[in-house]
Amino acid sequence: MRNELSVSSVTGGPLVPQHRELVTAIPGPQSQALMRRKEAAVAAGVGHVVPISIVAAGGGILIDADGNSLIDLGSGIAVTGVGNSAPAVVEAITRQVQLFTHTCFTVTPYDGYVAVAEKLNSITPGDHEKRTALFNTGSEAVENAIKIARSFTKKHAVVVFDHAFHGRTNLTLGMTARNTPYKNGFGPFTPEIYRVPTSYPYRDGLSGAEAAENALLQIERQVGASNLAAIVIEPIQGEGGFIEPAPGFLPALAEWATANGVVFILDEVQTGFARTGDLFAANHERVVPDLIATGKGIAGGLPLAAVTGRAEIMDSPQSGALGGTYAGNPISCAAALATIETYENNNLVGRAREIAAIIDEVFTELGASDDRIGDIRGRGAMKAVEVVHPDSTDPNPALTASVAKFAADHGVVVLTCGTYGNVIRFLPPLAISDELLREGLRVVADGFRTNAPTSATKESQS
Repeated sequence: MRNELSVSSVTGGPLVPQHRELVTAIPGPQSQALMRRKEAAVAAGVGHVVPISIVAAGGGILIDADGNSLIDLGSGIAVTGVGNSAPAVVEAITRQVQLFTHTCFTVTPYDGYVAVAEKLNSITPGDHEKRTALFNTGSEAVENAIKIARSFTKKHAVVVFDHAFHGRTNLTLGMTARNTPYKNGFGPFTPEIYRVPTSYPYRDGLSGAEAAENALLQIERQVGASNLAAIVIEPIQGEGGFIEPAPGFLPALAEWATANGVVFILDEVQTGFARTGDLFAANHERVVPDLIATGKGIAGGLPLAAVTGRAEIMDSPQSGALGGTYAGNPISCAAALATIETYENNNLVGRAREIAAIIDEVFTELGASDDRIGDIRGRGAMKAVEVVHPDSTDPNPALTASVAKFAADHGVVVLTCGTYGNVIRFLPPLAISDELLREGLRVVADGFRTNAPTSATKESQS
């Protein structure tokens, strides 16, 4: 491997050089060998974005087995906000591993689980009395939030929104909007899930109040508040295309839910923990959910998720009704406490806003000359570009895929999303440097220019 790594005497983790370097084509021979093994050993339904074999990572860099250093603009889908090997997280994990790896909290409790619950009760939106339950994944958190809401309200119906993504379990797949690749062939899904229009300013042109009125009218006519246990929504829709609702949409939904005895659940699995330039996306409009589901960025890369909410709602299921063998594993809890401390001590909320400004600068400049940049949206280090055909708002998934492949071929990992497959999303680790971020964004911008017929640019049409 061309890049030689030193090892920190404090954490034992790798000190990853923070620069992009390609010593082979992507993928190189070692990565190709792993892909052949993957094809022979791993189920075909488990896909991948970039065909490389990662051997080390940290800051804003991923290093593959062939010695290539790639800029990471995906953070493992918003997981490694503090970086892939944050010193405080590595140290906390190491200490806990040396004590014990597992006991199962629902058999013999331990301090770490309680400490994480106390912390989440303190930092999540709202100053009411709260309780927390820990789980393994975001899907589990959302599914358990539904269970809790149904237990509390004694009602069954659940409302979700167009373009939503809530997970891959049977219940959360039913809540998820996009068929391929997530739902196709996996039904039937859990009943009593109802989908209503969301706020999508780029495509519907509605104010938040107008979009909320449309959604609530459909809820009242097609579901009925007397049947409705919960409304579940992502404050910025993730897999659906980083859709940020118009101002006022979320507060209107929350107000209606409170007035009608419906549990208002925010799915902040992707938006949570400094990602959007606030600790939680709900804070941007001072929305206080009844329940909030968190995961991804909570534990620096270890599997952990949570449901936090009003004490009277969280306490409604009977003892033993919530939990799981690995839920709130002590190693993950140690990682979570160190991860949250890193967000707070390193002002990563502020860093997310700085990242947003750089992304806006680069793509506003590109969009001024390229009308295939239909929309630039999102908050903090959760930004996206919606890609369209020239002179229209028609989705352009082919160009989107081409730009993402160009980026990967040139040493930048970037993700796509969107119901129409036409959104390039930026989820860089908050630990990335300005220099690496700008370099990675320039490569993505070059992908647009490389794929640009002369007639596709505004400049050539003027």
